Amino acid sequence: MGTPKGTARECVKLAVDVGYRHFDGALVYFNEHEVGQAIREKITDGTVRREDIFYCGKLWSTFHPHELVRPALERTLKTLQLNYVDLYIIELPMAFKPGDAFFPIDKSGKYIYHETDLCATWEALEACKDAGLTKSLGVSNFNRRQLELILNKPGLKPRPLSNQVECHPYFTQPKLLEFSQQNGIVIVGYSPLGTSRDASWVNLQ
Repeated sequence: MGTPKGTARECVKLAVDVGYRHFDGALVYFNEHEVGQAIREKITDGTVRREDIFYCGKLWSTFHPHELVRPALERTLKTLQLNYVDLYIIELPMAFKPGDAFFPIDKSGKYIYHETDLCATWEALEACKDAGLTKSLGVSNFNRRQLELILNKPGLKPRPLSNQVECHPYFTQPKLLEFSQQNGIVIVGYSPLGTSRDASWVNLQ
């Protein structure tokens, strides 16, 4: 859902009209208000019911501390004006320094990371699911070791439903796929036709 600003509402409405039902969003896409408006409009006009839509939201890296997880999800729900999301995932396994800046940087221009306890973050997500704010939980960009941290957590209740990772013919990730299948985790592939050529994402040299 990384659509240009101001276009997401019409894109989502058109997508619903032609049959799309799974929408992948995130706080840092900065368009959840448009996506939510589009979904609500298509519910209002009778095209779909809320239960027909599968919406995935993401916990951003400045909200990993246990006490920030639920407020982050509630912020997404308030922006979408929906009562729940169908799937809520940890967007990245590493954390940034909590605060107003989504991408905190120091004076030298380097990102300011923050120590994270993925199991504590997951416990906060479990509480969100128990509260009915999300139907299911998952992760994104996790490798096998990071998945094992969650899977081996004492008292684990809901297991990760999915792991959203880059996966395409040039980067098939067979070992991660096999491990995920063995543990009942669905791999959701992003960039299925190849990676973005954004210089912040790949080395263009």
